Amino acid sequence: MSNKLNIGIVGGAGYTAGELLRLLLRHPQVLVRSVVSSTQAGQSVHTVHEDLLGDTDLRFVDALAGDEDVVFLCLGHGLARAWLEANPLPSRTKIIDLSNDFRLAADRAAAGRTFVYGLPEANRAAIEAADSIANPGCFATAIQLALLPLAAAGLLTEAVHVSALTGSTGAGRALSDTTGFTWRTGNVSVYKPFTHQHLAEIGETLTRLQPSFGQPIHFIPYRGNFTRGIFASVYTRTGLLIPTAQNLYADYYQDAPFTLVSDREIHLKQVVNTNKCVLHLTRHDDQLLITAALDNLLKGASGQAVQNMNLLFGLGETIGLGVKGSYF
Repeated sequence: MSNKLNIGIVGGAGYTAGELLRLLLRHPQVLVRSVVSSTQAGQSVHTVHEDLLGDTDLRFVDALAGDEDVVFLCLGHGLARAWLEANPLPSRTKIIDLSNDFRLAADRAAAGRTFVYGLPEANRAAIEAADSIANPGCFATAIQLALLPLAAAGLLTEAVHVSALTGSTGAGRALSDTTGFTWRTGNVSVYKPFTHQHLAEIGETLTRLQPSFGQPIHFIPYRGNFTRGIFASVYTRTGLLIPTAQNLYADYYQDAPFTLVSDREIHLKQVVNTNKCVLHLTRHDDQLLITAALDNLLKGASGQAVQNMNLLFGLGETIGLGVKGSYF
């Protein structure tokens, strides 16, 4: 066990923590040492994450063990910074935060650390050299992966239009009027049109790749009547023809093991329960349409966090992430 990384999870009762545990308990190079929950301390982990019954004897605790090599912060948005300032970690301990507290450039300094934005397809070298990672948002991951090759080539010259549908787990575990089964089932609704918080991190990444980019991103998010997954339709005016666009995307993602470009139309069942983002390109008149699909809890959250951990410690990028989608 001594050659394995010791893992701590703070905010261990939520959806992202449950998915982290599902992945990390099967990761050959880590040992989960502590799962911290202020509300569940003393309880067996599988009493909350019931799919882990038989997989672990871990119990929730009220504090970290103190010997962690990496700590995942799975706290609610706005809570991670306060927790870190109240509980400073040794400089040797790396941090991966899954909230939005450190995603923007102006917010990345905290408790003597500087967080690096953790989108591997845009920021791999910086991630590998970092000590603290701000894991991207789920919508932000899907939309950025749809646009990164265009931005890197300086080809985003017009407004970008996005409509994207997310599952109920994207809203977190706490129940609200719009997350309960009786409201969600057979139902679709818009929320935060044009103002979604992920727009800021998307804009920062695109501008870093293409400093001249200053066009608006018009984003309409939808609540879907399913539990997990994001399907995004992203389009912008361009003279780029499909063969050229396909080559551009294939070249950009040739070393990205989890971002795949399909020559066929895509759907959610290809990606749910995986760390993949699958893209498809098509052209309509003068508009290039990029569709993107990913699992909001995996490539949009916990899977990407494990991917970042692998990069931080020089492990194989795909280790522990070989999960297969439930296609049928």
